[in-house]
Amino acid sequence: MEIQRALEAGAWGYILKSMSPRDLTEVIRQVHAGKICVPPEVAAQLAQHAGESDLTGRELEVLQHLVGGRRNRDIGDLLFISEDTVKAHMRHIMEKLGARDRTHAIAIAVRRGIMQL
Repeated sequence: MEIQRALEAGAWGYILKSMSPRDLTEVIRQVHAGKICVPPEVAAQLAQHAGESDLTGRELEVLQHLVGGRRNRDIGDLLFISEDTVKAHMRHIMEKLGARDRTHAIAIAVRRGIMQL
């Protein structure tokens, strides 16, 4: 999720376009005071994904190639790994994302902001 990545990268706050000027001012004050400030609806979204297993770097690479429409064999060739290793990564990706199949894994990854089309 993009919000989570932003916070992990050092962001101190997060604002929404729909925030009122009063709420926006409050976020700015909180961040200026050294506090992390995230709107409740964003915090709820972050909490919903808390505790989920993160994908490894290699799993993200495999997923990116999958988003690009590549087959397991092609992904293996590009990453210099066997097709069976790609299949193992795909199993782990689908388990971690709770996906039923490859297409569902892509849909979940895009919805969570892990990948972009």
